[in-house]
Amino acid sequence: MLAVFEKAIGNPPEELSLPSTGLKNSKSRQDIAENFQSLWPDSTFYNLSNGNFMAVSHEDESPLLPRSIVVIDDIFCIFIGTLENMSELKRHYGLSRQATEAMVLIEAYKVLRDRAPYPPDQVIKDLEGKFAFVLFDARSHIPFAGRDRDGSVNFKWGMTGDGSLIFSDDPNLIEEACGKSCSAFPPGCIFMEGSGLVSFVHPLHKVRAIVREDDDGKICGVTFQVDLLTRLHSIPRTGSAANWADVAVVEAE
Repeated sequence: MLAVFEKAIGNPPEELSLPSTGLKNSKSRQDIAENFQSLWPDSTFYNLSNGNFMAVSHEDESPLLPRSIVVIDDIFCIFIGTLENMSELKRHYGLSRQATEAMVLIEAYKVLRDRAPYPPDQVIKDLEGKFAFVLFDARSHIPFAGRDRDGSVNFKWGMTGDGSLIFSDDPNLIEEACGKSCSAFPPGCIFMEGSGLVSFVHPLHKVRAIVREDDDGKICGVTFQVDLLTRLHSIPRTGSAANWADVAVVEAE
């Protein structure tokens, strides 16, 4: 799967661009889209506004971690994996028996959007299972992404040379698109425009970026971690810049 959003929409954390050789080797959104379609010509591909896009291929799909994409009320959602408490969630959101995980996620997002201010972690923490997702509200131009507590699904994000934000479950694809300006999306976390990167497992603790350096002192990568030593007075709501703490103790892999 692949989702790409321009900088004005995605507003990725600046730390993704820190690796010194990352952005020089990155590709444009058009190049990334063309590469994906050439590799998987039978994929489901949605062109969004301003060169943004979302796409899913079922090639090499694990039966335990299926991929799906759903569009409801101009909300696009790619979901990878399964939810163990689907019956409970369907009843909670008033959905039919035929509803899929992506449909549940869209309903959860609508709660966040329509009942604001409503902490995102209060909704996402109810999801039990192995999953990763990317959602895009085409009306509000808001991206929303998350990964389960255990990091069961291979899920990465990165930044291109023009500042676009990318999500993918294919590490080779995202590394080719972003160079070294990419990282594993931290388990138990969500990213949403307006809230930035937050942990739904530890919502009262900040998330920060930790840089890695090579033997020459050059930044060669970034990981995102939860700071369990610093407790917030409230859940951060002012964007990604407010979510980078001073000390982190749990490394996201």
